[in-house]
Amino acid sequence: MSLIDSCRKLIVPIHKEGYLFIAIGVAATIVLGQLWSPFGWVGALITLWICYFFRDPIRITPQREGLVISPADGRVSQVALAVPPPELELPAEPMTRISIFMNVFDCHVNRAPVSGTILKMAYTPGLFLNAELDKASDDNERNALAIQTPAGIVGVVQIAGLIARRIVPFVKQGDALATGERFGLIRFGSRVDVYLPTSVQPLVGEGQTAIAGETVLADMSATEPKRSFRMI
Repeated sequence: MSLIDSCRKLIVPIHKEGYLFIAIGVAATIVLGQLWSPFGWVGALITLWICYFFRDPIRITPQREGLVISPADGRVSQVALAVPPPELELPAEPMTRISIFMNVFDCHVNRAPVSGTILKMAYTPGLFLNAELDKASDDNERNALAIQTPAGIVGVVQIAGLIARRIVPFVKQGDALATGERFGLIRFGSRVDVYLPTSVQPLVGEGQTAIAGETVLADMSATEPKRSFRMI
């Protein structure tokens, strides 16, 4: 492998949603540097962080019918029973909810957890509470998708947080999604909830780190008993 090829492998692609913010960062850095050089260094560091935030790495997604893959990078903050948002028009009954919290250092490009058709897609304006709070699922700004799969309907909800102020969808209602396909992005820290039928046993535990497009959250075709977890 040549040196050029090695360097290319180290460079992570940046999503186009970040181009404007990077341009603003570069312009601000130049202006601040003219005013006082230490300000320019601060601007440069912020611009580098913006590049890092909008990274869009290539992921290797497991492909098998029934697998539910993490839609977000971050920490599994909760695995519990919860009623899905009313805008999804699903039965008002508890489903298994797996919540993944993204901090400002996680990749924020979200990926489809399953393959299927988007039956319902609904944006709901709201507050900007801490996305780790349970009530953020009901009170915060969010974008919800109901995806029809051969094994049943899976709900996916992007939730804005304290710093996140913009949910950017890449898809629309009626679109067909492939597992691991990019479907949206949330700017600057937030959370994604996945709603599964109660018959589906989660394969992750609270506190576990998930990788979008790679970590298996559940297997809708499996019949194995519920797993237990321990922190070591």
